[in-house]
Amino acid sequence: MTTVTTRSVEYPADDLTMIGHLALPAGADRRPAVLIGPEGMGPSHVERRRAEALAELGYVALAFDLHGGRYLSDPEEMLARCMPLLADPDRMRGIGHAAFGVLRAEPRADLDRVAAIGYGTGGAVALELGRDGVDLRAIGTVNALTTGRPGEAARIRCPVWAGVGSQDPIMPPAQREAFTAEMQAAGVDWRLTVYGGALHAFHHPPVDHAAPPGVGHHPLHAQRAWRDIVDLLAECLPVTR
Repeated sequence: MTTVTTRSVEYPADDLTMIGHLALPAGADRRPAVLIGPEGMGPSHVERRRAEALAELGYVALAFDLHGGRYLSDPEEMLARCMPLLADPDRMRGIGHAAFGVLRAEPRADLDRVAAIGYGTGGAVALELGRDGVDLRAIGTVNALTTGRPGEAARIRCPVWAGVGSQDPIMPPAQREAFTAEMQAAGVDWRLTVYGGALHAFHHPPVDHAAPPGVGHHPLHAQRAWRDIVDLLAECLPVTR
């Protein structure tokens, strides 16, 4: 384990002042970098800890924001914010590019080796960066089998890994099929992992507030999905010390 330093970073996006959580590994050399997108509620201690865990592995990691520093614990408020966002690829790309700009300003980040991972809405942002032709080495998503505008997936220039729960009512089999058909038609190097018996947001620890129907934590699959993300990064962005 390496010594990790962290700091909050404010930056503009989507007409808001976003607050990201940047985690840096020990040393002064440049390291591969990872953008981390949160579920629709927005970033919490969960995403901050994931950024720190990746920094412990040697990555520069930025958990980016969706809602101007707010965590939307009310499901109705969260859906009112996220549904229009998910229907607007240009807005998602704007949020993603703004976070990428934070990495561009970080001297420790090797901008030739950047990955984007995300969960739910944050995963959709990661995919839109790929569809917009951003030079990424890997895209990893959980609960984010969104499809883009026709033909734009051909701009994705890196492997894509996606994970989803078999019982996720928000990402049902028809959505899986549409996503995989898009990736296949575009010639993307893609993989899909279906976690048996898992609901939506199965990776997220239990919360102390109301959650939308179909959401539930699955401890075993949560661990497996994290290992799958780490394995993807190790394959596509190996850390050299």
